[in-house]
Amino acid sequence: MRIAYQGEPGAYSEAAALHFGGEDVETLPCKTFDEVFEAVVKKRATHGVVPLENSIGGTIHRNYDLLLDHELGITGEVELDIVHCLQALPGTKIADVKTVYSHPQALAQCERYLKGLGVTVEAVYDTAGGAKLVSEQKLSGAAALASRRAADVFGLEVLQEAVQDFEYNITRFAIIGGVSPADANKTTIVFALPSTPGALFKALSVFALRDINLTKLESRPMRGRPWEYLFYVELDARRDDLGCARAFTHLAEFAKWTRILGSYKGAERRTAT
Repeated sequence: MRIAYQGEPGAYSEAAALHFGGEDVETLPCKTFDEVFEAVVKKRATHGVVPLENSIGGTIHRNYDLLLDHELGITGEVELDIVHCLQALPGTKIADVKTVYSHPQALAQCERYLKGLGVTVEAVYDTAGGAKLVSEQKLSGAAALASRRAADVFGLEVLQEAVQDFEYNITRFAIIGGVSPADANKTTIVFALPSTPGALFKALSVFALRDINLTKLESRPMRGRPWEYLFYVELDARRDDLGCARAFTHLAEFAKWTRILGSYKGAERRTAT
């Protein structure tokens, strides 16, 4: 198993890869989410891991679009408790920090904390990438928001730990590639509907009538079709359960098209280190 992830060593996506594959799994860092999907398609990696949603910052929309653009199924899910650490060059004091570097999602998750510090924020492509920038360029008066592991990797000192605005800061990651596990208990689908009264109500009713729980509903614009939308739905059921299969057949009566993005085992939450 070789798992592709977006970011530098010490990124939260790397932690998700290690939780899924085990501490000895081989990992492949990529600059962008697009490159993660490409690595799996071109078989440079057996699996990829991409974040889908954060409990504070919300949905990572790009990855929903990429799931639609590729024929790679979701085969696993990982949830991580995200613990952001303010880190800087050894000897730096919090009062010395004037600029903080991190991924936009991390900056959003620590917005109140950063406002209290009175610092300037600079968005970079990855949390661990911010730590790498501070370390390699030896930026004085600067800090990064990243994991404790990123501080260890890049030789930075943790000035303050757990600086996110809310105690519960959880990110859900999707594992792409490979095959669905035998103990799968969740399914993600996407469908398009005609613009008619009650279309979404009718579509969702096929699951309610069969007591299938929906854990997430996400709408995304249909590119090139202004004000038309795709609907992504996560279900507490595997795709070949009898009730679920019948619901999909029923849904086809209302939807313009449907696609199953994968069945997988729901995550057990872990803590990123």
